[in-house]
Amino acid sequence: MTSQIDGVPAEMTEAEGVAESEKTDDTAPLRLLAEDADDLQIISAALQDAILRPVDIRWERKARRLTIVLSRFCWECGGTRVMSAMQFGDVQAVKSRRLPRAPESALELLALDFMPTENPSGQVIMMFAGGGDLRVDVECLDAVLTDLSDRWPARLAPEHPADEA
Repeated sequence: MTSQIDGVPAEMTEAEGVAESEKTDDTAPLRLLAEDADDLQIISAALQDAILRPVDIRWERKARRLTIVLSRFCWECGGTRVMSAMQFGDVQAVKSRRLPRAPESALELLALDFMPTENPSGQVIMMFAGGGDLRVDVECLDAVLTDLSDRWPARLAPEHPADEA
């Protein structure tokens, strides 16, 4: 079985061509809820180095919901990937800055941060490699992250060279 969601290409998921015996699912799927900035930092750590495409970002304006499907690097499992989804509720606006517009462009998520405005409202800032970001204005922080597929071995582990002094 190949882990594919909404037609995510193999180069995004890295699952294509991986034998069933090579996949690993000895760890329970991750399911996290964020209702404050501290909770969001835990989700941010879990999503560091996740890969997605602009087409995987879906904002349902009338439902006030933003859903993002991503290939998450499982730091907690030692070198595997898994298809995951993050969903924000009570979304008032979504704005991007310096992100590629081509639907199939690869985006690498670095971190998420919450900037409170008038309590309980705020802005979730999703920061991507290359300097782009996505700002999600929320009435209140209501975010869920859940794994959707079996894990598979990652071909490459993300690298973070130490800053030179």
